[in-house]
Amino acid sequence: MALTIPEREVLVTANDPVEDAFFAASAAVPKGRRVELIEGQIHVTPPANGEHEEIVSGVNEQVRDHRRDLRLYQGIGLELPGADLTERVIPDLVAAPKRSFDAEVEWHQPHAVVLVAEVTSKSTAENDRVKKLSGYARAEIPVYVLVDREEGVVSAYSEPSGGKYTRNEQVALGMKLTLPKPFDFELDTADF
Repeated sequence: MALTIPEREVLVTANDPVEDAFFAASAAVPKGRRVELIEGQIHVTPPANGEHEEIVSGVNEQVRDHRRDLRLYQGIGLELPGADLTERVIPDLVAAPKRSFDAEVEWHQPHAVVLVAEVTSKSTAENDRVKKLSGYARAEIPVYVLVDREEGVVSAYSEPSGGKYTRNEQVALGMKLTLPKPFDFELDTADF
């Protein structure tokens, strides 16, 4: 199998060997794979399966139906404050006001983000449950929706303070989960 040059170009320079390796990996992996830098470790994940994308689409549709003022993004890169290095993640879904992100850069500040959502896969579940939970809280993203397929639960983390979410509402997958402000609607997980 020959390695091809990806269609995108990563133009960011780093001052750290881990970041240098991250940017090199980002430029070299085949299109469709996600490369993330989480707590100093580089994670490369394959494209999602159909069930994963059905769930992401279900969350997307319901948020869109209740918050027409927000734009929903899939595949957008976010820079999060990390313990040592800046973390670079690509959430399954991001909700932010329209025109919140500069079209010319690949990695964006999360200041305008009001919701992120992740759907676990066997290869990403621990990152989604622990590491990304911490990163999103440190970035003070108001709501983090985690659909944990392996555990069969859906969580809405909110009220970030001091690098942690102080509130967590959780239901079994298939039930309705009330999303906190600024959403205030029931996410019907049976729709997934």
